[in-house]
Amino acid sequence: MNHPDFNQMAGRLMVALDYPGAEQAKELVQALEGIPCYLKVGMQLFYAAGPDFIRELKAKGYSVFLDVKMHDIPNTVRGGAESITRLGVDMFNVHAAGGTAMMRAAREGAEAALLADASLTRPEIIAVTQLTSTSQETMNAEIGIDGSVEATVVRYASLAHESGLDGVVASPLEVPAIRAACGSEFHTVTPGIRPAGSGLGDQTRVLTPGEAIARGSHYIVVGRPITAAPNPREAAEAILKEMLNA
Repeated sequence: MNHPDFNQMAGRLMVALDYPGAEQAKELVQALEGIPCYLKVGMQLFYAAGPDFIRELKAKGYSVFLDVKMHDIPNTVRGGAESITRLGVDMFNVHAAGGTAMMRAAREGAEAALLADASLTRPEIIAVTQLTSTSQETMNAEIGIDGSVEATVVRYASLAHESGLDGVVASPLEVPAIRAACGSEFHTVTPGIRPAGSGLGDQTRVLTPGEAIARGSHYIVVGRPITAAPNPREAAEAILKEMLNA
């Protein structure tokens, strides 16, 4: 398909390249050729394939979300953000649990890279609130955070907003509450997307692609329902059609 609405919606679909190496990821990228989706590179692939693979994706014209979830002292995160920005990614993330000083440091690191090289584009910086694999019981009993998951997500989102970040990673279930607290321009990136009929895997807080878009998600992240499908291109196109219908 090459319809403006389809292409615009494709830019809101983040396909998670959750592979152990570059060759398998390249096979999927080739299968999706012509679909202008966002590509998400997580820790497993980035640690295996490194910065050169990111540069290769950018050379092909893709938007890239580098999902390395930085969580460290502010100075270390500042340096990491500067390096990531120099790499040319379109989005990267930190853990909101690191606090406001750390989140501000991520922004400062990106700004330092931009100041040193005017040819760079400012990436969106987003904060992870609670992982979509985290249940209420796990958050309360093991992580040690009292209250509801939604209240914690909204509190972290508000701190990220105050820190000058561009958005958060959260379950699509929490998007309306985040929008109410932080405004509609504050971006929500939502994993935990499972088309109707697909397995949950290790996710616990999930919605379908259409439900996530209807609730106001700016971007949806889809991994296994596309990467493990017999025909990944058909799976991606079916998800995009559902997003458009929503």
